[in-house]
Amino acid sequence: MRLDHISYAASHDQISDVVNRIGSQIGTAFIDGGVHPKFGTRNFTAPLLNGQYIEVVCPMDHPATDSTPFGRSVKKKVNEGGGWLSWVISSTNLDSIEKELGRKAVDGKRKKPDGTELSWKQLGVLSTLVDASQPFYVEWISQNHPSQDGIPVAAITKINIAINNQNILKVPGVESIEKNNDLNICWLEAENNDQAGIVSVEFIIGSTIISLQ
Repeated sequence: MRLDHISYAASHDQISDVVNRIGSQIGTAFIDGGVHPKFGTRNFTAPLLNGQYIEVVCPMDHPATDSTPFGRSVKKKVNEGGGWLSWVISSTNLDSIEKELGRKAVDGKRKKPDGTELSWKQLGVLSTLVDASQPFYVEWISQNHPSQDGIPVAAITKINIAINNQNILKVPGVESIEKNNDLNICWLEAENNDQAGIVSVEFIIGSTIISLQ
């Protein structure tokens, strides 16, 4: 298992400004990733080094936004003012995680404006909705991974995550992610569950480190 991408939530009215701001800071242009019809959201993505990417996502005025865990998670974060939403771990087989979490993965799909379609399975968003410090998981079905959309120049070096429950350290995949020498996860203390989640993400561009909150 490895870190696949990180998500940032913005309102529909603010997403263009957020995409332009983050894109200029990481030196990489975002592309329109299209709509998640099943989740009632849409996103823009920018590639990062190491086969990862960053996603800026917003809720749409759609029934699925309120009826699916991912849509609810995005809308909840936007109602709180927006910001870092989640970190996502990829696996080539979610079967073992399904057994550990006691839930089945759901299918995800979106079509980009150029007509190409991406498909995947995802699992664990309900846990993220309850505790934003917890990652969720994806297994890609399609081969056109968003990290291939553009020319990346930035890499994630550190994620600062506030937690109020040490059980997060036992969540599937966290140990293997921490053993990756190219990525440092710094666990901070949150006073309550409302403060749990990603506090900031550090990127390296050449020899320059930037931190985005």
